[in-house]
Amino acid sequence: MKIGFISLGCPKNQVNCEQMLWQAHAAGHEIALEAEDCDLAVVNTCGFLQEAKQEALDEIERLCTLKREGRLGRVIVAGCMAQRYREEIETLCPEADGFVGTGGYESIAQVIAETEAGKRPHHFGDIDAAVPETDRVVATSDHWAYLRIAEGCDNRCSYCMIPSIRGKFRSRPMEAILEEARSLAECGMKELIIVAQDITRYGLDLYGRRRLADLLQELCQVEGIAWIRLHYLYPDEIDDALIALIAKEEKIVKYLDLPIQHISTKILKAMNRRGTGEDIRALLTKLRREIPGLVLRTSLICGFPGETEEDFEELCVFLREYRLERAGIFPFSLEEGSAAYTFPDPVEDEVKRRRLELLTEIQLDVVDAYCAAQVGKSVLLLCEGFEPESGRYVGRSYAESPDIDGCIYIEGEEDLIPGEFYRVRVTEAVDGELIAIREEA
Repeated sequence: MKIGFISLGCPKNQVNCEQMLWQAHAAGHEIALEAEDCDLAVVNTCGFLQEAKQEALDEIERLCTLKREGRLGRVIVAGCMAQRYREEIETLCPEADGFVGTGGYESIAQVIAETEAGKRPHHFGDIDAAVPETDRVVATSDHWAYLRIAEGCDNRCSYCMIPSIRGKFRSRPMEAILEEARSLAECGMKELIIVAQDITRYGLDLYGRRRLADLLQELCQVEGIAWIRLHYLYPDEIDDALIALIAKEEKIVKYLDLPIQHISTKILKAMNRRGTGEDIRALLTKLRREIPGLVLRTSLICGFPGETEEDFEELCVFLREYRLERAGIFPFSLEEGSAAYTFPDPVEDEVKRRRLELLTEIQLDVVDAYCAAQVGKSVLLLCEGFEPESGRYVGRSYAESPDIDGCIYIEGEEDLIPGEFYRVRVTEAVDGELIAIREEA
């Protein structure tokens, strides 16, 4: 049977999709990364925000249209949206042939077989169970991959539904993570992107203490891995030992994804985030001082219930002063079932849109200034491949994380090898993207 897989949402979702790819392949099915002309399609959905839910429903409708037109056999809806709306998922997706929640990924081969037998299975599993250790087919790239080190979350931010969708925080055993890292290196991966809902909590549940630094030290010993990138560190859990390790280890790229969400202490408290605005400012100052060349990414929410003009202005001033090189900025999304759903003093949609536009303008100025400052610099670049649209090779330095940041275009080269490192000199910055030429070896 030919089975197409579509993955929506975050890197954690991508890893789950890659695990399902492997299980379908191991069951003897032909695998495709598209749906048309397949016997069955599996769409791994995101359900974190209403916008993500709508994206998933639109994709499911597209697949069901293919099904009605005879260009696709059956449709299985998997992932976060299926889990979050498990009681109403049949109503939301009346033409789907089966459903798999976040606790049921490992049963995808069984679900496929049940749909083939004419059943309409529902497999949701236990979202608090230990993280299943299954193989995967990496579908992101031939030279970089996500490495998930934990599942679920215990932070209970008031705006977030992740604990009810993904379960409590569960670390994977260090031995299993290292075994997977070595396997990825043997397959030619040069960069590992460490992901979890909160990687700084790693090990607390299994070993009684945080062991991210211990894990990173071991990962740095894996032969063949050149870059290790860290995503989703919780601010109040970053200690001196972790900072020192990041600064010292050459393989750990000087790029940290540190979601802070806001800078107003009042709003942070309402969000059920630990620490204050001053704590965040002090941490960022320390990180800049201790880790030369550090590039910081964050995520911010504007328009949270109770956010006043003064709170918003504090956030604007913070962005201008601290000049974080990368930032994802989002308007508050009212999510039924979250603690914030019933909070008083909602911010009007028009005000949220205005605040989003202002923050985006500030951040664009920061990005433009950062890119302009790169002109003339020599950087080490990982070649991603040739881009037919631009007629140029593209790559990334340590300052660009794949799929979320920009890239570097390389002028005048015809013989670069994807997955190899090259030294280039930045010659121009255009609309947040960098243009470079290869330096002589």
